[in-house]
Amino acid sequence: MTAVNTQLPEPSIVKDVRVDISQLSRVGARPLFLDYLVQLWDFKEFIFYDARARVQSGTRRDKLGSAWLLLNPIFNGLTYYIVFGILLNTSQGIPNFLGYLVIGIFMYQITSGSIMAGARSMQQNKALVQGFSFPRAALPIGANLRELLANVPMIIAMLLLVVVIPPAETITWRWLLLAPVLALQFCFNLGVGLILARIIARVHDVTHLLPFFLRLLMYLSAIFFSYERFVHHPALLALMKANPAFIIIDITRDAVLYARTPSFHSWLMLGAWSLTALVVGMVFFWRGEESYVRG
Repeated sequence: MTAVNTQLPEPSIVKDVRVDISQLSRVGARPLFLDYLVQLWDFKEFIFYDARARVQSGTRRDKLGSAWLLLNPIFNGLTYYIVFGILLNTSQGIPNFLGYLVIGIFMYQITSGSIMAGARSMQQNKALVQGFSFPRAALPIGANLRELLANVPMIIAMLLLVVVIPPAETITWRWLLLAPVLALQFCFNLGVGLILARIIARVHDVTHLLPFFLRLLMYLSAIFFSYERFVHHPALLALMKANPAFIIIDITRDAVLYARTPSFHSWLMLGAWSLTALVVGMVFFWRGEESYVRG
């Protein structure tokens, strides 16, 4: 047997290699705020698709389906009309009380429903938050978008009721002002929802206090009575007029019910509330981005 001489390769020379770790980031680390907004924009298709799908499946188990989106506020309005309009007689001095009540209930329900959905979005999707990597603000944004899409038929029904219920109101160009009102309302609801979503993600007990807060907000919004009742209580009257939910309802009543242009002061107040809530809510939620997976 002949031995085959195999030549082994010479051992490699080990050299030190410098690695620049300044550009590396920790997995799950909170990105810069502007980068965070870019990531949210990249998820816009997912947010819209998820919101639309949940609206379509939300009432699928009910016999009447999406009709409950209209029936719920109508039954609420009927209840408030019987209790406050007839039994407590709060309709005195309010022209077209039924239209006044309908706009108040419908517009407030948009605010309360959106705030509630945004506030609970993190807790209701806890498994999704802990299992996947994505900007968490997509959940409150999706919840508010879902509420907006679900409320489109309710808004149409509100306008139809104002036209049909005696004394029937006429359609004017001021009805177009409902679009910027809804846009500012969406921004305000989203901002408050983002703030509450982070708080509830850490302290779940706040969910038990939220209905009381929303109920207080409702009574300060002059839904089934006139704010002029408090003309002799300047502090309470000032608090009511500063309430963003009341401002939304008041602007809508002026434009839709009374055919008059809302005051610039009302637009300024609502714009300030909406912009402040959205900026503060987004920054506040972003600062807790790393804590949601551990929650």
